[in-house]
Amino acid sequence: MSFVYYIFSIIFLVLLSPLVLSFIKSFKMRLLYKKPASLFQGYRNFAKLFSKEVILSEEASAITKIAPFLVLSPLVLILFFLPPIFSGSFYIGFVDAFTITGLLALSTFFLMLLGLDGGNSFGGIGSSREAFISSLSEPAMILTVFTISLMANNLGIAKAAINLNNHFPFTHMASFTFATISFFILLLCETGRIPIDNPETHLELTMVHEAMILDLSGAYLGIIEMASSIKFIIFASMFASLFMPFGLGLNPFLSLIVFTAKIFMIALAVAFVETNMAKLRLFKVPNLLGIAIVFAFLSLISFYVLGGNA
Repeated sequence: MSFVYYIFSIIFLVLLSPLVLSFIKSFKMRLLYKKPASLFQGYRNFAKLFSKEVILSEEASAITKIAPFLVLSPLVLILFFLPPIFSGSFYIGFVDAFTITGLLALSTFFLMLLGLDGGNSFGGIGSSREAFISSLSEPAMILTVFTISLMANNLGIAKAAINLNNHFPFTHMASFTFATISFFILLLCETGRIPIDNPETHLELTMVHEAMILDLSGAYLGIIEMASSIKFIIFASMFASLFMPFGLGLNPFLSLIVFTAKIFMIALAVAFVETNMAKLRLFKVPNLLGIAIVFAFLSLISFYVLGGNA
């Protein structure tokens, strides 16, 4: 039964991911006093993209044909390593922050390669900006997740989430708060949300992610959009499990309800941030990511100042 819960969790996250992004867009439109889009618009977009013809640039090589699958594959693999949703569910306990960050970096590398392969200037600009941002976010990611794993007394992501649910580190509340702030900034950064990037823009002066996929169409564009939605659900799931560690000990149905509620709470927070903040200039992004790194260091230092788990 534990393995059934495990497989169900993965399928549930994949199916939930378009709904969460549609919810963010719909809620943002409500905050701006506009008519909201349907919550099922994400599913309709995928159905439309996968039914359209794929048209490739004359400059594109075989890389463009295989890169979308290589962008998606590491993210799908991460889904198998995430903390469990249900008590008693099977989980993979040896995967740590370095593994998760490495797989995310691998997906980003193939996305940058895809942007460069089309031979247009926008793709090169987007890839360059993505490399610039990723080089700053990955150290903060490793440090933040490593620190929260130390508080949980286990470097494995899944086991750390279970330990935090069973024994919350109240004595390290300051360290936990610093790590939470750092990871939320990273969530916005890695998923391409405002103030780092605007997922709804096609203005060449500001776009990062969209610049790399301007040449894609049809199923290839659908695969990349699917990768984006899965990447968001990965970060939202990690935030819900590691930084909102409650609800795991309930019965399976209530655990699923609590977990889903936490995901949509995170989506609400993202929507509020995006509605109330403007996109940063590219060379202001290191300042925000520097704040994430500072909070990650403060979390680690305060953890040891307060005596660690000794």
